[in-house]
Amino acid sequence: MEENFLKYIEESIKTNWDRPALTDFKGTTSSYKDVARKIEKLHLLFEQCGIRRGDKIALCSRNTSNWGIAFLATLSYGAVAVPILNEFKPDNVHHIVNHSEARIFFAGDIVWENLDETAMPGLDGVIRMEDYSLRFSREKKLTEARAKLNELFGKKFPERFRPEDVHYQYDNLEDLALINYTSGTTSSSKGVMLPYRSLWTNLKFALSVFGLTPGEQIVSMLPMAHMYGLAFEFIYEFASGMHIHFLSRTPSPKIIADAFAEVKPDLIITVPLVIEKIIRKKVFPTIEKPHMKLLMNIPVINDKIKDNIRQKVMDAFGGKFKELIIGGAALNKEVENFLHSIRFPYTVGYGMTECGPLLSYDGWETFKQGSCGKAVPRVKLRIDSPDQQNHVGEILAKGDCVMSGYFKNSEATQTALGKDGWLHTGDMGIIDEDGYLFIKGRCKNMILSSNGQNIYPEEIEDKLNNMLYISETIVIEKEGKLIALIYPDFDTVNAEKLTDEQLTEIMDENLKELNKQLPAYSQISSYKLYNEEFEKTPKRSIKRFLYQ
Repeated sequence: MEENFLKYIEESIKTNWDRPALTDFKGTTSSYKDVARKIEKLHLLFEQCGIRRGDKIALCSRNTSNWGIAFLATLSYGAVAVPILNEFKPDNVHHIVNHSEARIFFAGDIVWENLDETAMPGLDGVIRMEDYSLRFSREKKLTEARAKLNELFGKKFPERFRPEDVHYQYDNLEDLALINYTSGTTSSSKGVMLPYRSLWTNLKFALSVFGLTPGEQIVSMLPMAHMYGLAFEFIYEFASGMHIHFLSRTPSPKIIADAFAEVKPDLIITVPLVIEKIIRKKVFPTIEKPHMKLLMNIPVINDKIKDNIRQKVMDAFGGKFKELIIGGAALNKEVENFLHSIRFPYTVGYGMTECGPLLSYDGWETFKQGSCGKAVPRVKLRIDSPDQQNHVGEILAKGDCVMSGYFKNSEATQTALGKDGWLHTGDMGIIDEDGYLFIKGRCKNMILSSNGQNIYPEEIEDKLNNMLYISETIVIEKEGKLIALIYPDFDTVNAEKLTDEQLTEIMDENLKELNKQLPAYSQISSYKLYNEEFEKTPKRSIKRFLYQ
């Protein structure tokens, strides 16, 4: 197949015409034929109200089949999609709709109830994501077209709608496909312009590596308005003829567990938080019992126990998947050591919105523990340091996946892409002699100690997060001293009826224990307890800038 993104989408629809395509978990299912028909109707709507190639169409709701269909309809029409995370605050959403110059806005009910149409004066109209009815319209043409949409469709296809009726105008690789506004854990939102070559190279990579086939299944739980979820829980699966199940409610551990048990997915794509919660709650309590620890140290029994534990963990994720891919944030070392020790089929990848998203990956069989895999095809990675194997430096990237820039922000584009076209990722790392990438932290998070040592707070937090009664932490610097902000594991604290005094004693002990493991220049001088979880971005990274 030629280097063309939309051709993959068109071919999949034609080949998988009668197969199930999209299901809203515990709700309705659309076949590939149903998806094609709805795309065609949306094309008629766009055409009638004068949407042109290159016009912007915004989408904001929880993951649903209709979100996926509206997205595919936008791209296959030649318009530019602007996915907006449904967790964004109303003023963020208003700003993105206005800044992107969107003409049409698909909005879900929960999002819409907090928005104000007068704050988005550039819109021709807003379409309800749940059923594509009009919420409001400023254009007579749009109102009329929506009212007679079925009639228009009947006139265009008087016999019946068939696979040979599906034909999309193919893209040029440099054409703009979508603008994705980053949530940004460190700064305000920027509109990342991703051309078709970025979507194409990510899709081509997934098709060549993940090896899934028509009819196989996946649970889509990451927000599709985020490139990680969009590329690897929707676009790849749709182009492969798979059956995608959307968790249309907020994915709590219980809902995720139910979905895994029912769907039994063939591939799992997720973020560390989901894995860590399932393993800490379901697995660690069993293997930390004294008799289990004893048995784990007897070699012959040890292997059998590990096989048994691995099967239990596999079953917690549906028991049928070929590989579990983790990305979006760093995986806790204790959890990773455990997964590695039981030979669990997991791997960790690395990417960013600006690359749509993937930069590095390696299959679980050869994956090197602690790394994020190696540079994927059509991507070059290097470390901005005199010795990339031993001296930590900023990770730089170049390749087909890299964005064309930030929308209407040439200054930020120049800073990110530099004069030589290498993308400055803002992440620090090293690349070993085998080409494996190891991430050490974010440039902006790095703390320079008074004696000139580089301190990576993420490495300290990783140790602290493994200590008793701790759920999550942030390490910050104040007046030359390092302070730990701690959100305790209140589920356990309350279950064990600990008093405030007991909790303080335990935390004091944790701090002593931590400092024994740290060099003098990165010792923690004090801590502060928080009663609420730290605020997070939709991919579950802590918004550190709020706590600095």
